[in-house]
Amino acid sequence: MTTKAPKPRRTAGMLLHPTSLPGPHGIGDLGRSARRFIDWLAQAGLSVWQVLPLNPTSNNSPYMCWSAFAGNPMLIDLANLVEHGLLAPSDLEGAPPAAPHVDFDAVTAFKTPLLEQAADRLVASPNHALAPAFAAFQKSETWAKEASLFWALKRAHAMKPFWEWPLGLRDREPAALAEAERTHERAIMRTLAMLFLFEHQWADLHVYAKSRGVSILGDLPIYVDRDSADVWSNQRQFDLAEGAVPLEVSGVPPDYFSEKGQLWGNPLYAWDVMANDDFAWWRARLRRVLTHTDICRIDHFRAFAAYWAVPFGAPDARSGRWRKGPGLAFFEAIKKHEGTLPLVAEDLGIIDDEVNAVRKGAGLPGMRVLQFAFGSGPENTHLPHNHEADCVVYPATHDNDTTNGWWQSAPSATRVHAGLYIGILVERAHRGEVAWDFVRAAFASVANMAIVSAQDVLGLGTEARMNDPSTSKDNWRFRLAGDPFTADLAKKVRELAALFGRA
Repeated sequence: MTTKAPKPRRTAGMLLHPTSLPGPHGIGDLGRSARRFIDWLAQAGLSVWQVLPLNPTSNNSPYMCWSAFAGNPMLIDLANLVEHGLLAPSDLEGAPPAAPHVDFDAVTAFKTPLLEQAADRLVASPNHALAPAFAAFQKSETWAKEASLFWALKRAHAMKPFWEWPLGLRDREPAALAEAERTHERAIMRTLAMLFLFEHQWADLHVYAKSRGVSILGDLPIYVDRDSADVWSNQRQFDLAEGAVPLEVSGVPPDYFSEKGQLWGNPLYAWDVMANDDFAWWRARLRRVLTHTDICRIDHFRAFAAYWAVPFGAPDARSGRWRKGPGLAFFEAIKKHEGTLPLVAEDLGIIDDEVNAVRKGAGLPGMRVLQFAFGSGPENTHLPHNHEADCVVYPATHDNDTTNGWWQSAPSATRVHAGLYIGILVERAHRGEVAWDFVRAAFASVANMAIVSAQDVLGLGTEARMNDPSTSKDNWRFRLAGDPFTADLAKKVRELAALFGRA
């Protein structure tokens, strides 16, 4: 007699990057406000906290990072460093003033000297309570020394990209690397300690989330930054010519939203080389992100089927061409070595039968976004009646406007369609306060998981948008102030989650 597999549990969660949390030091961090937010999620019946990539950023974007393995030191809770005796309370004076947006320059100027000071004290204190854990971190996390060497060399060469370093360092000649390790030992150890402090705090926060019944849904950009420890340390794994010059770079082709396409500029993978060791670098990367999270969303999943390759130096993405990705063989290799991993495919954009075949063959849920559902016919896959249980539904993602903001700028026909479909009351439609209707529609979907943004639950407008892919200005800065997550709001969310079997 065979037994049926248990029916997947219906869950709901919230999207809010840690930088957007309220707090005293100019940017959200891993301290008290993060724990209070986790407590609120549990109170609201939400069991998933979705974050953006947690890596150290190159230009304030969590999708452009100088290490795909490291955590972002700017998220370290300074108050916790005081508790551990690595900073004095007086050191925390002079923090950037509270503001509705993160001032990344001011935050970096304030936090960096304090983080370096705390790191130096840890390195110089072999009897510190954290010293054994720091020693274990250095021994077990081999990527960390490589990333620290990269960052030390960046600092020593006036932040120039690695392909402009002396040839011995650019090309990783053993003698040059050994000399660099000796010359920059203090800077390397300082960065190692900073990376460790992030790991220590995040691990504690992750355990706390689990104790409250909250899972972390993370995010993994498919590409890495050209000027990163990842490319510098693994140049044969990327499609590079002599001198670490890309042959082609990443992007997406022209579409309805962009007549020139999008030119991202990341180096592309040498998939044939990666296949020789069953994609070992990628397996290590996935293991790494899943130490930080319980589930991981893979951004731009469609590139595993086929990816847009643009000649290096092209002014825009129009001259690119489709190249075949590694396909299902990639996920078969992952499963062979790592087992079945809890992954979600970001299958948005230009999606064809091949992309769907790879996703379904890999057994991964996809994504549905309600803002994409309206204004076309009933076959639109984002309309709730076309959802599948094995997907994650959102009113909007971090790349969309808030739902109230989207409503204000949407074409009239789109608003009429959405209003009729969701059943938005006329007075709310006129006021542009429709976010809660979209939250309700997401919770009502047959999708096993529904994720709503903090902005939509709080009913915020365009001013609270996290990212606008059409511009590189003023993104990623959204931040909450005060104590917006109240008991009354938790009760309202929990009642809705319970109504649709998600609490």
